[in-house]
Amino acid sequence: MASYLLPYEADLHREESQAHNDHGDRHNIDDSQVQDHNRNGDRHNIDSPVQNNGRDNYNTHSPIEIHDLRSAQQRSYRPDNHNTDSSVQNNGHDNHHQTSEHTTQKTQPVKKDWIWRLHEKFNRQFEKFRNWYYNVLTSALNYRSIVFVVFGAFIVSAGVLLPFVGQDFFPDVDGGQFSLHVRALPGTRLEETEKIVSQVESVIRQTVPKDNLALILDNIGLPNSGINLTYGYNGATIGPADADILVSLKEAGSTFSYIKQLRPKLKATFPSYTFFFEPADIVTQILNFGLPAAVDVQISGPVQNSKKNFEIAKQIEARMTRVPGAVDVHMQQVIDAPELRLDVDRTQAQQLGLTQRDVANSVLTSLSSSGQAAVNQWLDPKKGVSYTLAVQVPQYKIDSIDSLKNTPIGNGQTAPQVLDNLATVRRDTVMQVVNHYNIQQVYDIYANSSGRDLGGVARDVDKIIADYKKKLPRGSQITVRGQVQTMNSSFLGLGLGLVFAIVLVYCLMVVNFQSWLDPLIIMMALPSALAGIVWMLFVTHTTFSVPSLMGAIMSIGVATSNSILMITFANDQRFEGQNAYKAAQAAGYTRLRPVLMTALAMLIGMIPMSLGLGEGGEQNAPLGRAVIGGLSAATVATLIFVPVVYSILRRQQPRRFDEDDEDLTLVDKHTAYSLSSSQGKS
Repeated sequence: MASYLLPYEADLHREESQAHNDHGDRHNIDDSQVQDHNRNGDRHNIDSPVQNNGRDNYNTHSPIEIHDLRSAQQRSYRPDNHNTDSSVQNNGHDNHHQTSEHTTQKTQPVKKDWIWRLHEKFNRQFEKFRNWYYNVLTSALNYRSIVFVVFGAFIVSAGVLLPFVGQDFFPDVDGGQFSLHVRALPGTRLEETEKIVSQVESVIRQTVPKDNLALILDNIGLPNSGINLTYGYNGATIGPADADILVSLKEAGSTFSYIKQLRPKLKATFPSYTFFFEPADIVTQILNFGLPAAVDVQISGPVQNSKKNFEIAKQIEARMTRVPGAVDVHMQQVIDAPELRLDVDRTQAQQLGLTQRDVANSVLTSLSSSGQAAVNQWLDPKKGVSYTLAVQVPQYKIDSIDSLKNTPIGNGQTAPQVLDNLATVRRDTVMQVVNHYNIQQVYDIYANSSGRDLGGVARDVDKIIADYKKKLPRGSQITVRGQVQTMNSSFLGLGLGLVFAIVLVYCLMVVNFQSWLDPLIIMMALPSALAGIVWMLFVTHTTFSVPSLMGAIMSIGVATSNSILMITFANDQRFEGQNAYKAAQAAGYTRLRPVLMTALAMLIGMIPMSLGLGEGGEQNAPLGRAVIGGLSAATVATLIFVPVVYSILRRQQPRRFDEDDEDLTLVDKHTAYSLSSSQGKS
């Protein structure tokens, strides 16, 4: 193993080298003096290594290697050596003290290109930095209590900031489009809804600049076809009073700003209508599992509890609107849709030869065509294609209750009667849509988050739910679904994965090091890595999410590998005879370059990702920021804190491996050292 010098040892060797050079100048003697030396047998071994003057060789590493220093000394001594071998062989015949040919020739300096000059300049600056780091490390080793206080305060401060970072399942992505849902008053006809949507479009055009507006697409009412329902239905549209407005922008970057401006403006312009924004990009739609909002508070129960469940749902909705960061709070179910109820006098109808079924079929055929009661097919003899035939009263002829009362009722067997002779018509309200979950009827309160993390909004919603769980009727329950439920389960899984990763890495290092203590010292950099992640996310206003947790796992792996470099080298130094203080000092000084190379390679590579540039860059930005924050703090801890912990826990000198020791039959001396150290520590 090559031996290196620490800074103070390098200065000592330089002084010795200078002393030898001064001594060599006095060796310019003539041939007679050489003969006297030959007679006295006092030959100077100029080519021998530098004299230690009673001091042992230092086996610590340094930027100056001993064998390089010796070569330099030989080159400096050789001109003053009088060619001792040749002088002795000439026995005084050569009175001129000339050196041999290969020593007298002066080598011409090689012209270096700009790459080598830059390389040498970098090395000079790095040596200055390494000397500065050596002084800092020495001070840290001398003042260990201060180091523990500083790193402990850093970790505790990160714990204080942890609640302020926030949680999100995935970061919001500006896809350059947004979807607005408009819900008019229940019972609004499709034509009237179209007029309302046109007015809403005018407000959107006033908010979004014309040069950035690419397209506005409206989808009004429920589609008649089941295929269209499959492609376009998102769960929010429940009748002709609903409409979806999709706005596409030419350039992304201002989508959330436009949404923030439209919310209060639409509420002030159309106070009677309901507006909420739905996920427009496919990623958020998948994360919501098809729901129109990230938070879904669902109240379910038997039918007899329906009225009480609805009252509790309205109270929860009112309180959720006051939660900071909760926006687009609304109830999905509409229970006051207008209807016309026909009360048939069955006795009178029976006297006229009609039944309740005859009345229902006649009214249904008049309002929704005969295809609802009896399907008729007509086969085209030329093309061989079947067509559906349906008979329906034109909608413009049924424009009032009086025209509805004049609907003819018959069954083909008795004389027809008008509806007014058989039934009375009255107004009533009904639920426009009835939703079920596991057979039970449910009420859904939807909400999104804006200006606040989703986890913070969910925590406040959980507090509201906790207050109303005690008021629920028997058999009813409240459940939070949507993206919040998936986020909580994912965070739990990633948290457990992070803990298991740390435990498995520790167990693997225990097997490799044959020691319980060395892996523990290596893991001392991980608390600082986690604290660095928290600080970086807090400073950059980034929340905890799935990408940031993945970045945390990555930074922990790199931090562990850097600490392994330090501890392995320190163990080698202790095996060579150094104490824990010197070993930690030499390990930090020598392993500074590889540790920085590994860390900087990862940090520089993560900078573009952390900036979130390009389309969809917001998704991966938390990963890069978590890696940068965690690895930066872990690198500092590896270079300062880990050597300090090592110098404290490894004070006992390792027991050298004796080949005759019957208890140790290991071949590798380093393995034997580690085992003996762990046995001595235990």
